[in-house]
Amino acid sequence: MRKRFVAALAVVTLAAAACSPASEPSSGEQVLRYAPAMFPVSLDTHKYAGEEAVQTAIQQIMEPLVRVDGGKIVPVLATAWENPDPTTWVFKLRTGVKFSDGTPFTAKDVVASYERHKKLDGPLVPLYSTVTSFVATDDQTVTVKTSKPLGTLLSSLTLLFIGPADKINTDGFFNKPIGTGPFTVESFKPDEKLELAANPTYWDGAPKLTKLEFVNIPEVAGRITGLENGEVDVLTQIPPDQVGSVKGSDAITYSTTPSWTYYFDWFNSNRKPFNDKRVRQAMWHALNLEGTVKDLFGELASVAQAPLAQGVIGAPKLSPYAYDPAKAKQLLTEAGYPNGFTTSMQWPLEGGPNIRALAQAMISDWAKIGVTVKPLEKERAQWLEDFGKLNWDMNLQTNVTGTGDADYTLARLYVCTAKRNGYCNPALDKLLLDARSSVDQAARPKLYQQAGQTIWDDAVGIFPADLASNAAVRSRVKDFVMPPSGRPLFAKVTVSGS
Repeated sequence: MRKRFVAALAVVTLAAAACSPASEPSSGEQVLRYAPAMFPVSLDTHKYAGEEAVQTAIQQIMEPLVRVDGGKIVPVLATAWENPDPTTWVFKLRTGVKFSDGTPFTAKDVVASYERHKKLDGPLVPLYSTVTSFVATDDQTVTVKTSKPLGTLLSSLTLLFIGPADKINTDGFFNKPIGTGPFTVESFKPDEKLELAANPTYWDGAPKLTKLEFVNIPEVAGRITGLENGEVDVLTQIPPDQVGSVKGSDAITYSTTPSWTYYFDWFNSNRKPFNDKRVRQAMWHALNLEGTVKDLFGELASVAQAPLAQGVIGAPKLSPYAYDPAKAKQLLTEAGYPNGFTTSMQWPLEGGPNIRALAQAMISDWAKIGVTVKPLEKERAQWLEDFGKLNWDMNLQTNVTGTGDADYTLARLYVCTAKRNGYCNPALDKLLLDARSSVDQAARPKLYQQAGQTIWDDAVGIFPADLASNAAVRSRVKDFVMPPSGRPLFAKVTVSGS
């Protein structure tokens, strides 16, 4: 039985220093403190559009045209939309909405936000690859034209956050961004704290929370200590080996929910030996994932059956690779590596539940087939920079299908033009782009089944586990909901007492 990894506990003094109590709120104030597992490196949602921590923070401040709620697309800044023809979308915008600085919200703000996002060429830009024009028809209408039908436009727009057109491109805007959302930014200190205040003129009604604080406590033990002491109100992504610390207390409510989050370990197919799929397949067959996932995650994970989580619309269901070290060695020999090789694997510090333990377990299994893997745990900012530059051999991380649609993960990350991991397969491109353009919701899952099987067979990466979401909140917190995206919205949350 593989030993469960237990993170070293930080001393209480460290935890106290990391989340020192803020001044007590005045009478009538409602202050909530949230300690996320990953703290935003920036608030620039267009530059870091795929970052879960950035999206969680920015959605409190800025808003998209539409949002996913209960598995359906619902209105936010757009109230209605239609397809007058297969390659045209027309959005009618909500009237009377103002940015928190009093500037009226209009269609030009939507267009400017889209254009900035596109210009920065961030990780979500491929979702709009067939968009040929994105224009303000009038102050309350946005018209989008595409070169072919785009059945995923609505789900993609759930992650396009809107800022004021005349300010969004100014230097320093995202140090203290302005939006139409329920909260405004009082201050943001990267790697330390984000302080938000209620937007009293919010179009959907001012939040009950007076202040919302995101606090950065890097160590799990420090976050849990803060929750127990009442210095933190909400924790999410609690590692499985720490769940016992937050359960069973009258002052804390613990819950789990399905999620769109999963682990993957990509190979850099630009580098030897990972340009040979036999090596990639060998690395997968060498892993005892069933034992590792059970030992490290218990009921909070299951061995993955696709290159994205099973709860996502269009996710295929595939057979996990068999644990077969003998076959792994055979494949390595066929590829010209009978004695194995030396490589490395990077992952971000605190980049997912038990990520270090998962990495160590995988490295241990690979050693048994003669592959030596150097562990490279990096601070998140450095990891992001190296990840984007393909400065790695293997990359382990969690990912979440932010829109809840398979296109967000598969056609964003695995088409040749994405250039995310050195893998390129024109046949896969066709499957994914056909699925993206199809408006036949029955046809799309069949295409994703074929695409998923291709990614699986070519071992573009290893997909160890699908994860459940969990959260622990103090009893004074009411109406907190953890969505499958893993990005809680605090607009309707309330707190009472101490």
